[in-house]
Amino acid sequence: MERLRVIRHRCLQLISGDRGRGWYSPPSSLPPKSSLDAQDPAFQRLSGKRRVVVARWGPHHVEYQNISKGFRNNSIRTTKYNIISFIPMNLFQQFHRAANLYFLFLVLLNWVPAVEAFQKEITMIPLAVVLTVIGFKDAMEDYRRYRYDKKINNMLTHVYCRKQKHYLERSWAEVCVGDLVRLCCNEIIPADMVLLHSSDPNGVCHIETANLDGETNLKQRQVVRDLPQQGSEFIPESFSSRIECENPNNDLRRFRGFMEHPGKIRVGLQCENLLLRSCTVRNTETVIGIVVYAGHETKAMQNNSGPRYKRSKLERRLNVDVLWSVALLLLMCFVAAVGNGLWLNGLKDPIFMIPDNTPSALAAFYTFWTMIIVLQVLIPISLYVSIEIVKLGQIYFIQNDIDLYNPRFDTGVQCRALNITEDLGQIQYIFSDKTGTLTENRMLFRRCTVAGTEYPHCENAISLEQFEEQGCGDVDRSHTLRSRSSKKSLSCKSLSCNQSSVSLKTLTAESDTDSVVDTLRRRTLGAFSGTMECAVVPDPQLKGKLDTLCSPMHPSVCHEAAEISHILDFFLALAVCNTVVVSSATQPRHVVQMPVVRTHLRSLEDMKLLLQKLSLPRFPNSPNQKTDSPSSLTKKLFTRGRSAMYFPNSPLQTPCTTGPLSNTPTCTPSDTPSTASTPVLLRSGACGDMKDEEEAKGYDETDSEEDDDEEDDLLYEAESPDEAALVQAAKAYGCTLLGRSPEQVLVAVPGAGPLSIPLLHVLPFHSARKRMSVVVRHPFTGDVMVYTKGADNVIMEVAEGAKDGFSREVMERTQRHLDQYAREGLRTLCVAKKVLDEQEYKAWLKRHEYAETSIENREELLLESAERLETNLTLLGATGIVDRLQEEVPETIEALQEAGIKVWVLTGDKQETAINIAYACKLLRPTDQLLTANCDSKEACVARLYELQREIKHFTKGGPSSHDMSKDDKSTSDFVLVIDGRTLEFALHIELQEAFLELTCCCRSVVCCRSTPLQKSQVVRLVRDQLKVMTLAIGDGANDVSMIQMADVGIGISGQEGMQAVMSSDFAISRFKYLRKLILVHGHWCYSRLANMILYFFYKNVMYVNLLFWYQFFCGFSGSTMTNSWVLIFFNLLFTSIPPLVYGVLDKDVSADTLLDLPDLYKSGQKSQAYLPSTFWLTMLDAFYQSLVCFFIPYFAYAGSDIGVLSFGSPINGSALLIILLHQVIESRTLTWLHGALLLFSALFYYVFVLVFSVTCVTCNSPTNPFGIETKMMSEAPYYFVCGLTTVLALLPRILLRVIFNSTCPYDLVKAQKIERLPPMEYCSSVKQWKESRAAGKLSTRNIPVNLSVNADVPNLTDCITEGGDVIS
Repeated sequence: MERLRVIRHRCLQLISGDRGRGWYSPPSSLPPKSSLDAQDPAFQRLSGKRRVVVARWGPHHVEYQNISKGFRNNSIRTTKYNIISFIPMNLFQQFHRAANLYFLFLVLLNWVPAVEAFQKEITMIPLAVVLTVIGFKDAMEDYRRYRYDKKINNMLTHVYCRKQKHYLERSWAEVCVGDLVRLCCNEIIPADMVLLHSSDPNGVCHIETANLDGETNLKQRQVVRDLPQQGSEFIPESFSSRIECENPNNDLRRFRGFMEHPGKIRVGLQCENLLLRSCTVRNTETVIGIVVYAGHETKAMQNNSGPRYKRSKLERRLNVDVLWSVALLLLMCFVAAVGNGLWLNGLKDPIFMIPDNTPSALAAFYTFWTMIIVLQVLIPISLYVSIEIVKLGQIYFIQNDIDLYNPRFDTGVQCRALNITEDLGQIQYIFSDKTGTLTENRMLFRRCTVAGTEYPHCENAISLEQFEEQGCGDVDRSHTLRSRSSKKSLSCKSLSCNQSSVSLKTLTAESDTDSVVDTLRRRTLGAFSGTMECAVVPDPQLKGKLDTLCSPMHPSVCHEAAEISHILDFFLALAVCNTVVVSSATQPRHVVQMPVVRTHLRSLEDMKLLLQKLSLPRFPNSPNQKTDSPSSLTKKLFTRGRSAMYFPNSPLQTPCTTGPLSNTPTCTPSDTPSTASTPVLLRSGACGDMKDEEEAKGYDETDSEEDDDEEDDLLYEAESPDEAALVQAAKAYGCTLLGRSPEQVLVAVPGAGPLSIPLLHVLPFHSARKRMSVVVRHPFTGDVMVYTKGADNVIMEVAEGAKDGFSREVMERTQRHLDQYAREGLRTLCVAKKVLDEQEYKAWLKRHEYAETSIENREELLLESAERLETNLTLLGATGIVDRLQEEVPETIEALQEAGIKVWVLTGDKQETAINIAYACKLLRPTDQLLTANCDSKEACVARLYELQREIKHFTKGGPSSHDMSKDDKSTSDFVLVIDGRTLEFALHIELQEAFLELTCCCRSVVCCRSTPLQKSQVVRLVRDQLKVMTLAIGDGANDVSMIQMADVGIGISGQEGMQAVMSSDFAISRFKYLRKLILVHGHWCYSRLANMILYFFYKNVMYVNLLFWYQFFCGFSGSTMTNSWVLIFFNLLFTSIPPLVYGVLDKDVSADTLLDLPDLYKSGQKSQAYLPSTFWLTMLDAFYQSLVCFFIPYFAYAGSDIGVLSFGSPINGSALLIILLHQVIESRTLTWLHGALLLFSALFYYVFVLVFSVTCVTCNSPTNPFGIETKMMSEAPYYFVCGLTTVLALLPRILLRVIFNSTCPYDLVKAQKIERLPPMEYCSSVKQWKESRAAGKLSTRNIPVNLSVNADVPNLTDCITEGGDVIS
């Protein structure tokens, strides 16, 4: 009934008009909810999904006591155990393993007198050893976590105390929800807090999230809007607002809620208002926040899921074979039980047996369980522990491989998943991102088109090439500063903002005596703001047009007004449409301060007059004329104390000045504002105040000396390399971004100096929209402007339809330029604008504020609001950004393809750009046939897929099926499929998946363009699940996380976009080229070593257990053994356990150089040649044969003698030990002194143990007496003859078969082993012949068509083929 009441309540909400909005704060024009809702049980239940937070010591103190009971404190505990609970909890967790439960069952079973096989203590030894080893490892790991937790919980912060009336130092563990916390610069945030106050006059705080997601660039956070105390000193007792927000979750990029002020005014809360735990406060003296999530409820702890666990393919195969071993054990026990029953029935009152009344059937039942205990070694209990140890050793060698170390970033390989190293040796499909994975992700501005005119920037291209040749692209990333007085290096993170008024002014750049290159290398750079990114050479033609704004009365200005307006708006959009944080190069963690006042200009004439009054340099005519840098202009403008206020609807309006420049300064006729929206400049004091001029002149003279000593270069901290490249390009043309606050952006415009542009709204980038926008007040016209940048196809769709010839021509020309940029491999972005009138803006703002205050469905409402605004845009232009390939990417992809791995590229770039990059990195070859699929509907997609399949089958004379193609590399063709995002969306539908896979399996590679993060993960899952293949996904950004997590093996690249991909990956590398050795060498080694070690464990256990089984035929299946129980238990646990570990860590079937030279060798792992079902059963048969030889040769040798049972078992145990150890020597490809020493140690350990046991133990193996048996047997010659003969006969068949097989039809690995033993010259010749023969074999199996009609879909394909390898280097 309660559920029905909830449904009824929601239906009433929908009917009443609250459709789809969830919890929200309605605008003032909407009627508030009825107070009766609060009494509705359904409403109360719904409200339980969110939390209410009030200040702990504020006016709501009583309410806080009631609601705080359900909140957790801020202490964290990541440990699993404590001193008291360790033993029971650890044992409980260990017994979750089936193997441990199995051996626990055997221990308990041996305590039953009727089925007892050994002494009770002996059967406990194997289980006790395994539990102790694993328990010790868990205890050490938990102790390290305990020490870390203690260190974190004892960190100090400042929390407000009502009794003391000020902030006191408290440990992090004492912080509670509702506490007011004060933080200073460079302090770590102790809990998730809503920002209430910042010492920054604009209410801004910057944080560094490196501890959370690895990103070092600054993130901007802002104080909650409309706080009563905003702009003044924060008084904790006066804070009486309430916060309602969502319950704790792990979404780092989402925070939904609202703050209700005393006047019942609600303000929406977003992630920009939230300071996350573990982040570091930067550039701000003091911030104050209220804790909303503490301890394990914080987003950082919600995302702390610990190490990743995946089950490898080999482990899944191992579990199947363990089940076969269990079946074999049950079969052997059943045979023994039946044999015992038959044997007892055949006896007629034997004199050697104690008479009892046990029926033969019941005795056989007891024998079954006794044999379970005797043959327990058949199930390898030590195998799972050995596998963990071997994998740790493999990971150690991978992480310490010097060839995988990047000295530039000082990073090597990170193995985050500890149990899937062998999967690296079985990869069949690789899904790769492009940007940042194959390319550098260092975006360099290359060229642009504005208003339909293309500007090639030839000098910029030449300078980039020269800069790269000089080696200045790799800058030193160590963030150090030097003091002017001491010249000692200071860490940026050690700067104390509490004394910034003194210390920050003493920090400066290097002295002028240093060389330019050295200074560039030592200069502290921001995120994506390297020296190459800053080296943008303007195009002379475009620069000349923009410089007309700086020139006096120019006759061509009036004629070029429309074009200049487009150009200025284009660069203004590049400068303001971003989230770049501006700081100083000499003080990289301290942001350039924004002025308190805001200056708005309505025309260039007003701007000139203002600059004249301020005695600033007037518009220079000569480029050689000395001018102040933008930063010094900013400094002069903001330290004079002149105020300027902007009133968009002020009645005191100055009429527009008529003149040559008054009507056509920067805007098109359609952009001319109405009189009501013309801005007004109100200045304090008269315009011609001589006192002001004298003060300004005096300041100029005083400040000029400081400018000569210190030049504050701007530093841009961007969230993406695209933003940084575009801002640097705008700066090169004089549109310099000088500062940013939540309310305004400071931009230096050519001929105008610093302008403060009101920033009304920022609509951030969204993967669904593929664009971002800002809403600003135009600095000249006062109009509400929307500047948008994004993917070209998206901007073209939302651009305004051409209403006149000029706009239509601009769009057509821009599209042609975009196609040209894409063919050159450039990343393209379009820039557009929109002018809003006041009524239209107010209507949109009303609905947008409604979306901002919603708690549920906020993302959907904000997306809808942004899409409503971004319509009917006016296209301004487009940019082309070059992103160069990483080094050795073509060689790596070529090697992976030779290894039989299919490489797919999933990118969001244009189709032409992706094709060009694919040619440059050798994913596509000139002889490949391109198949393109660009469809606008599902029906067209179906037709296209089947059309391409028919074409392929026609030229290949019947294409193979998808399952054949995925498993047989010889059928790989020369076809490459290129599919766009819309077509891919149709192809991923259930009814089209089979057709899509059939087509892709006939292709050598696939390139997916314009694909979204969700589509990437869907493609990986489709191929992995449907084709049953091993997949690997590699990427570097947050948009690749879903793809990385979906693949069997996920690899993250620690590149330019933070550490999100790395934190979600199984392995992390710094460059794509390292993937070659990681997969082809370490992957092959890990798989072959582990597979052979597992088979060896099965072999030695089955071989030794069968010796006990054969003895049952001669003891009436009674469960007796011919060896003492101590040797029986220790044989597999100690005597033969160490050599396999070294074998699994150090064995090398082929050297690393040979594996890299011959990638074909990797195919053995793809085909699982080392561990096939047939290989497993052949190993079992060999173990059965060797056990027969090992048992019956001593049996016949001592037949008819008077030796005892234990004496008979002595040569059997010795022979078994030698056979098992020498068997490993035969299987090993690498024999070093370490292998020999361990083998000798194992043999000596056995003989020392049995000899000591023989001379010291009398009653250790009751009821038998082993005293003196081993010493007597080893003192006789037949013992050594029997052991030697048995060992030779047992191993001879394996050696003969190995020799015959390797001589007649050897595997490729055997051939490679022979080749690498050759001298260097012969080795190189053999490798060359190998590759030529393989290439000739592949070529003979292909039917390359002379022509293929489907290639006509690719425009200018010839240009792509001829230029593909030259554009990206």
